[in-house]
Amino acid sequence: MNSTLYKDLGAHPGTSDGRSGVWFKVWAPNAREVSVLTDGNGWSHGSDPLNPSENGVWWGFIPGLAIGAAYKYSIRTQQGFTLQKADPYAFWSETPPKSASVVYDISGYQWHDATWLERRAKSQPYQSPVSIYEVHLGSWKRPKDGREYFNYREIADQLAPYVSDLGFTHVELMPIQEHPFGGSWGYQAVGYFAPTSRFGSPHDLMYFIDRMHQAGVGVILDWVPAHFSTDGHSLGWFDGTCCYEHSDPRKGYHPDWGTLIFNYGRFEVRDFLISSARFWLEEYHFDGLRCDAVSSMLYLDYSRKFGEWVPNAHGGRENLEAIQFLRDFNTLVYQEFPGVLTFAEESTAWGGVSRPVYTGGLGFGFKWDMGWMNDTLRYISRDPIYRQYSHNELTFRNMYAYTESFVLPLSHDEVVHGKKSLLSKMPGDHWQQFANLRLLYTYQFSTPGKKLLFMGAEIAQWTEWNHDDELDWALVGHRFHDGIRKLVADLNRHYREQPALHEQDHAGEGFYWINCDDRQNSCYAYFRRAIDPTDVVIVVMNATPIPRHGYRIGVPRPGYYEEFFNSDASIYGGGDVGNSGGVYSEPIECNGFPNSIQVTIPPLGGLYLKPVAVPTPPAALPVGAAKP
Repeated sequence: MNSTLYKDLGAHPGTSDGRSGVWFKVWAPNAREVSVLTDGNGWSHGSDPLNPSENGVWWGFIPGLAIGAAYKYSIRTQQGFTLQKADPYAFWSETPPKSASVVYDISGYQWHDATWLERRAKSQPYQSPVSIYEVHLGSWKRPKDGREYFNYREIADQLAPYVSDLGFTHVELMPIQEHPFGGSWGYQAVGYFAPTSRFGSPHDLMYFIDRMHQAGVGVILDWVPAHFSTDGHSLGWFDGTCCYEHSDPRKGYHPDWGTLIFNYGRFEVRDFLISSARFWLEEYHFDGLRCDAVSSMLYLDYSRKFGEWVPNAHGGRENLEAIQFLRDFNTLVYQEFPGVLTFAEESTAWGGVSRPVYTGGLGFGFKWDMGWMNDTLRYISRDPIYRQYSHNELTFRNMYAYTESFVLPLSHDEVVHGKKSLLSKMPGDHWQQFANLRLLYTYQFSTPGKKLLFMGAEIAQWTEWNHDDELDWALVGHRFHDGIRKLVADLNRHYREQPALHEQDHAGEGFYWINCDDRQNSCYAYFRRAIDPTDVVIVVMNATPIPRHGYRIGVPRPGYYEEFFNSDASIYGGGDVGNSGGVYSEPIECNGFPNSIQVTIPPLGGLYLKPVAVPTPPAALPVGAAKP
């Protein structure tokens, strides 16, 4: 396996016989002729021809060509057609709708994140808080000066303090590999080594990541090895034959997205993709890669009817070549980049997605829990009067919660295409919609699994995400919307500061149901536990608009339970229904525990409580005396 092809193939400034210029190498094994098209030769085929070699790589040197020059490969096929193709290994490209590659020297950026990288290499991500803010760079914020987009550097200087103040540990960038169609959100890529020029140069992107690291925020790249664009200058039919894709459309074409599928069984293709993964981690210092549409890679019959797919060598529907590729990819990442994380968007019950390769797994660090997302949003979107009949939609998840290392995503996919924004999904009047949204986040940040929120969720947008416009920042300054932002910041802070809320996200010992079957009241109670078993956080939730006074739950030990978070606090837009800072336990058996507490659960609200050491209260307090 060769994971450094980008150091050899592509366009590299250099010298030959004392002359400065650019060396070119491109893999086109079935081409009849290959030449380089530039402004200098009038974009004419044959003016700057490349030399063939036995391994299918064409090579050559063009003197006088400088950094910043636009170019394409002109490929004469065996059938006599001439194709104009972008460089698969280009480091930069023209800004769409232009489609030429651009000569670029990615060396020379002065990084300032050595301390971050050292700390990352020693990190323990499974026992640490991981809270991700998913971002589409083109629509987070937009300039008011007539430009369409901010530069990577400008975005970094605004986004880094914003995300840091909200308490997120990472940002996840929706695909920024060069792509022709903005409406694909980057998921139909052309340049697997080129950041989109919409937002600036490769060095500008390096600044973005460097700036994030200096703010204490990791950066995850949404990386798409599942499919690629069919545009004429793309990888498809590259030399007049199917170099990167399968020639059989039953294996090489995605009916859902109108894209092409990589031929994972071809070593040159696997090396191309694995080199791409390494490139982003090594040259750009990304802290993680999230693989999109993994399910479509694993199954040969994905979204296909009978007769529209080809079984594997054993007659099954598993894509054996894709499975091996994913294992090779994850093995490389975890062996050579300590502390870097990989994530799979995988929506089926495939076993071992986030389990090590040596145990038969795919080797990902984490898997998106699409089941949690679907069940939770279905439940929270219902009118509270009907939630008692769907109580198990929140409790069922614990049946499988530790089979994988999960991320709990509330991602971009849930707020587009008529699905409504998260706030608009919520039932009830204006106040109840915000309360329901606060309850949703309270649940997400307290249930086992790492966290992900798509941009705009923190300001409670009313409208769906629109990739052609910025977030609705006009909502900032409105009480209820500001309350949601404060709530997200506090949830992130508690998630990071309380070991019980993150240390055992992926172990059954970290979660215990106190009461999971009170469907009549639509109430839930559980506690999270840190590696230190005495460190616990009690979570109580009420999914109805009726406050529950004197609600008794068992607790793991006697003492005073401080209410350190209440989603109904007025600073979040709530009504301050709660427990005046905490409650004392009583030696009354409940839920199988010898001790219990009585709490007031706010309407459509949730509480976090924690046992703390305080003086034992006297038998009776004088009237007006302060509570200890």
